[in-house]
Amino acid sequence: MIKRVTFVFFAAIFACIAPSAFAQSNAPTVPGSVAQDIKEFVETPAIPGYEADLAAKIRARLKVFSPTTDNLDDVIVTLGSGGPKRLLVAPMDEPGYVVSNVTDDGYLQLQRLPQFGELPMFNQLYSAQPVEIQAPSGKWINGVVAGLSVHLLPGRLHPPDPADIENMWVDVGATSAAQAKRVGADVLSPVAIDRKVYTLESNFYASPAIGDRFGDVALVELLRRLDVSKLNGTLVVAFVAQQWAGARGLERMLDAVQPDELIFVGRLTASPPIPTEPTLHRGPRRDMGSGVLVGEQDPNAKFSGLTADLKKIAEENKIPIEQDYSAALMPRSYLPAPKTPSRAAHLAIATDWPDTPAEMVSAKDLNDLTDLLQAYLQGSITKSEVSDARAAVDPAPMNAPPTNEQILSRLAETYGVSGHETLVREAVKQLLPKWAKPETDDAGNLILHVASAPASAHAPKIMVVAHTDEIGYIVQEVMSNGTLAVSGGGGISDFFLGHAALVHTKKGASVPGIMELPAGWDEPGFKWPVGRALLAHVDVGARSPEEVAKLGIAVGDFITIPKKYRRLAGTRANARSFDDRVGDTALISAVWALGPNLKDRDVTFVWSTGEELGLVGAGKLAARLATEGNEPDYVFAVDTFVSSDSPLESKRFGDAKLGEGFVVRAVDNSNVVPRKLEERVVALAHANHIPMQYGVTGGGNDGSAFLRYGSIDVALGWPLRYSHSPGEVIDLRDLDALAHIVGAVARSW
Repeated sequence: MIKRVTFVFFAAIFACIAPSAFAQSNAPTVPGSVAQDIKEFVETPAIPGYEADLAAKIRARLKVFSPTTDNLDDVIVTLGSGGPKRLLVAPMDEPGYVVSNVTDDGYLQLQRLPQFGELPMFNQLYSAQPVEIQAPSGKWINGVVAGLSVHLLPGRLHPPDPADIENMWVDVGATSAAQAKRVGADVLSPVAIDRKVYTLESNFYASPAIGDRFGDVALVELLRRLDVSKLNGTLVVAFVAQQWAGARGLERMLDAVQPDELIFVGRLTASPPIPTEPTLHRGPRRDMGSGVLVGEQDPNAKFSGLTADLKKIAEENKIPIEQDYSAALMPRSYLPAPKTPSRAAHLAIATDWPDTPAEMVSAKDLNDLTDLLQAYLQGSITKSEVSDARAAVDPAPMNAPPTNEQILSRLAETYGVSGHETLVREAVKQLLPKWAKPETDDAGNLILHVASAPASAHAPKIMVVAHTDEIGYIVQEVMSNGTLAVSGGGGISDFFLGHAALVHTKKGASVPGIMELPAGWDEPGFKWPVGRALLAHVDVGARSPEEVAKLGIAVGDFITIPKKYRRLAGTRANARSFDDRVGDTALISAVWALGPNLKDRDVTFVWSTGEELGLVGAGKLAARLATEGNEPDYVFAVDTFVSSDSPLESKRFGDAKLGEGFVVRAVDNSNVVPRKLEERVVALAHANHIPMQYGVTGGGNDGSAFLRYGSIDVALGWPLRYSHSPGEVIDLRDLDALAHIVGAVARSW
């Protein structure tokens, strides 16, 4: 059984919290838990002006309080009466995009929301990433932001800059504007990065937009704990919309409530650019674990007024509290800002990697924040500790002959970096028919003799090979601060940095973490360092080598970016590691189609190892067969045809279209298919009514390892967009064509 670890957030995550001193029997019951709130609220996209889904979930949590919702989608709970009037506010929205145009060929162009302000690396970190687009019906559909393919970059002098929004194109799998609109992607559709909340060691939560949701979680938990009978005066708790777009919800609440006291609970933000000092960066700098942070524009500010009262309450209850920088809550506007009460405070917790997909917060800090708010309203609190729960879930076994898509989805969601392909190899074996009895050689290659013809048959020796490895990283060193120094190879790109990661240990566990960005990533004028793809650091939440060891992580473990198989419009699909799980799938599909009784043929299928690191498995197999005098006559290497079928790529080469059939890799970096054999493949495809293409692309293929020993390499592939990225896209019709041509070669070449 292949084990895949997922992370499930149970109500029990906070079960060990000691009961609040205010959890009286007459308190209203708010369903759920902090852990459930984090998962549900963070995994619900809510860009400015499109907060309705999140507002509905918050409103459902707080149903017992009969919350109201205004026409901005602000959610408002009002408790008590008289004075003083206290207003607690948390924002709901996050930065994202809205569709501004749908092109004739079905791509979506974007405008960022908010439209103004500095968000370092925001556009770049969306490049080649899975995203979600909301249809007018409210349904969320899958898409991918286009990214540059690493194999098409060499020799290109001026590639598009992913920081420029002009170079952002969303691929929903459509081939026309009409098809894009039919599936629900249209102008004004909100677009947000696909996300999942991960729990790291030390109870750190990591996910895109988690820094935009901790305030919502804290206020819901506050209301969950609250003893309404002990409130003094009027309390208004508001979850407001469009904070990123001019603080419109906050402005409305200030005008409507006219509070005596205001506490804003939300992320600290950096200053806008200063024209007279363009290199000056002023922003929050406290680390996770600092407890409650009080946002101040003046770095020399002293606790005073309400913040001084909050500091005193924190000290009495042994809650850590610090000051940190934050820009003004209400940016400059066309109209004067509403009056803010003299007693006002901005409370927050530290976020690592703010406004990136790798953003992290501390569960302890979040608990400290909620404790302080509770003590502010009702007095002392009972301190508590936090734990987390994780569960492993096994994929359901396949009991019937699988379809090509079932094979592909299973393989694409199985992890196996070069040199660590065991899980993929086992998945291939499980997906083969029972009559197939493959063997594993010393290099880890999985070898299946589909048919072994007698010498009298004079059949050519045919080998079909596809590789089982994917790109990723290897732990090289555990640093003194608990981070992992890792190296990558085989076409690693920038698309992984600043995103979630999984460390796969020798015991089979998958430990979540984040890929750190280079130092200075959020400073003005930042440039990617040379050689950035070869060395990186991963934070798994540990803060010492001893904590890393307790997680079971050691030097030599492999690291990947999380992935899942996602359907797009029509016959398109997205997943990381289609290179070369599509090739693996084609071989498995062909084995099922050929059956156990292929006569008078000499055909061997190979699922090879280490291709991304330099044809490692294929090279060892080729040398061994040559030594035995058993080298194949023809090797059909089945691998990606890196396609320029993308608005970012030059059509000068690699111009194979998705959906128009498999591709003969006539020329790549490692091989040139003899013209007569390329024509022979074309004729075979036509005779079997298999759609096909041929052309020139980059990269190498396993078949070239056999050239020096006298074999002929006939490379086959399928068109792939955005290679070596989380945003890889294929057309399933091309997979079908590829499987059919592999079967045709086995039967009649």
